[in-house]
Amino acid sequence: MTSLAIDVHDLVKRFGPNRVVDGLSMRVGEGEICGFLGGNGSGKTTTIRLLCGLLRPDAGGGTCLGYDLLRESPQIRLQVGYMPQRFSLYDDLTVTENLEFVARLYQLPNYEHALADILQRFELTRYAQYLARQLSGGWKQRLALAACVLHRPKLLLLDEPTAGVDAKARREFWDLIHDMAADGMTVLVSTHYMDEAERCQRVVYLAGGRLVVQGTAQEVVQRAGLIVFQATGAGIEAVVRTLRHLPGVETATVFGDALRVAGKDRAVLRAALDSLPGNGLAWQDVQPRLDDVFIHMLDEQEKTP
Repeated sequence: MTSLAIDVHDLVKRFGPNRVVDGLSMRVGEGEICGFLGGNGSGKTTTIRLLCGLLRPDAGGGTCLGYDLLRESPQIRLQVGYMPQRFSLYDDLTVTENLEFVARLYQLPNYEHALADILQRFELTRYAQYLARQLSGGWKQRLALAACVLHRPKLLLLDEPTAGVDAKARREFWDLIHDMAADGMTVLVSTHYMDEAERCQRVVYLAGGRLVVQGTAQEVVQRAGLIVFQATGAGIEAVVRTLRHLPGVETATVFGDALRVAGKDRAVLRAALDSLPGNGLAWQDVQPRLDDVFIHMLDEQEKTP
């Protein structure tokens, strides 16, 4: 990466005795869509708030959009769009009134043109006079995203933006994200959905406020070193309960008519499969997926004292 939108190092944030962010260093290139992964309590939300200047780090530093994280946080806030986990606009205002409020906060000149443009781009025109509370979950999230980018920020920080949204609305939301990235906007998005993470150019995984791994989805999968076997056939629901208690088996999960088993030691995992009583299942060595790696990392985090 030649140009960096985010370049921070050794970030620390404490709340009382707890280090929620613990020596975190990360880089995100301009125009990149970066997926931010990690279990609950891993420090994702706190990191996002540090990056947009809402929180001040207790240690560490760096730059965001070329501005110093410690000395120039007001300038950062003007150039960033931040969408928190919860809907943060006003339920008793209309779609247009909410967007007008945001436009006035940023003192946008000729904001009527910006409002008309954003309503059209986000297909919100037909809902312009609806109260925000009258919108479905998916359209509320679309309104929240429109409010975040109304001032044309260079960096968009999204904190689990599609939680609780149906599959169609999630896909449309991500289409909007990719459209904005194509126009040069940098996006950092936290998510628990692995299909969304796979749509990112890079992913960053946190555990305990620390960076565990970063890279493309394919690189993260390869570095995990997981071994995965898969079988299809009748009776997999009964087999999976036995497999979960065998040596070398980290996870055993049913996906439709397929049973996937993952572990770190190929020989031990193979021995566990061979020890099963005759069930007619034919096991194949398959490539791990990002969701296999995500569950593995969560398990590893739980084992760490």
